[in-house]
Amino acid sequence: MVSREAKIQRLERELHRIRTSPSLRLGSLITDAMRRPWMAPLLLVTLPWNMVMVGLEMLGKKPPSPAALERVTQDPTLSERNCVVVFPTNGVGFGHFTRMLALSKYMKKEDPTLEIIFFTTMPTLHLLKPYGIAAHHISGSPYFDEMSTLEWNGLLEEELSICFEAHRPKQFIFDGAFPYRGMLRAIKARPELDKVWMRRGTFRRGKSIPVDSISHFDLIIHPEDSVPLKENEVEHEVMSITCKPITLIEPSEQMSRSQARRRLELPQNAIVVYVQIGAGEINDINSEVRITVDALTKRDEVHVVLGESMLGERFDFDLPRVHILRDFPNSLYYNAFDYSIQAGGYNSFHEVRRYGLPTLFYPNLFTGMDDQLARCKVAVDEGWGIVLETRDEHTIPPAIDELFAYSKRTITSDIESGAVTLAKEMVNRK
Repeated sequence: MVSREAKIQRLERELHRIRTSPSLRLGSLITDAMRRPWMAPLLLVTLPWNMVMVGLEMLGKKPPSPAALERVTQDPTLSERNCVVVFPTNGVGFGHFTRMLALSKYMKKEDPTLEIIFFTTMPTLHLLKPYGIAAHHISGSPYFDEMSTLEWNGLLEEELSICFEAHRPKQFIFDGAFPYRGMLRAIKARPELDKVWMRRGTFRRGKSIPVDSISHFDLIIHPEDSVPLKENEVEHEVMSITCKPITLIEPSEQMSRSQARRRLELPQNAIVVYVQIGAGEINDINSEVRITVDALTKRDEVHVVLGESMLGERFDFDLPRVHILRDFPNSLYYNAFDYSIQAGGYNSFHEVRRYGLPTLFYPNLFTGMDDQLARCKVAVDEGWGIVLETRDEHTIPPAIDELFAYSKRTITSDIESGAVTLAKEMVNRK
């Protein structure tokens, strides 16, 4: 049952959102001018000026007004519990979700009494069940018909506030590139909460994050990459640390080669190549993925396993010696594979690097802040990878020939997941 105090706080939050909404703020200028007609001429200046200021606030280019930052704080009679709420956003894949799951996994190992609660926009909540982790879900704003970003942030604030009221966490960890305004309001209302932001990469000038967002956190975590992190280009006074690249599965947790091949219905003596490049439709003969698969299956001894995202549509094709892997995490099956062909994304790169899988990389050269080409060239320097920048029917087959020249599984890695040491630090913060 919701307490009287919680009901009051919810009503106060709603009243605060109404009072600080752009429509009421701008409408107040007009009504004030109607009450005091001598001020009406000033509207020619004050109204456009305030519209610009409100617009900049909504775009995150200007901090909210002081009134908007005044928040109803949590009930001081509600003591904190040994609980952590983590908030991975929904990106194009599983990067944020996987990092938070890995960190949660090792935090629970470090402190078995710790309760981890996921609050997320990811739809794949069933993946948390094997880890004994409960979750709250809120769909991203694009999934709601006729809901503005402002309205969605109000919904987010309310849902996250209710999550805090129910679980009374001592710590909040956010993993995402963009800190939502509704989230910032919800965590600001809890001054005693230890607020952590895990953000891959550094802060760059001109990037669209709310200008005051960093100040809402007590700690910024930057997971390292295979290439050195660039220095922050935006100065801030919040403590920041780095950790090694985070991976979810330990080598000891992977299926054996024979077990993984049985699960995938693969011959035990075949050469197996794992392909996950996400470039084009498999039924389009001119797509990168189809050219790649056709070049591989020209070899009678080769079987191909296509990685299918659990967030995307299912593949529909009928090609000989081509199999589908739709699971999480796919790295559980890596012992089944002799080689892989991958894009140059952060998570996939560091997984194949850690598990010693000779790989042909198809880096995306147009990703903005993520320099996939520089990352993948590290694999070349370390002697276990090939980088193919231009992919077509002329370049892909020779690159595959070069990949097959590598000795299978000659690479061993003792790289430890950054989640191991980071979990210790997070558990011991309070």
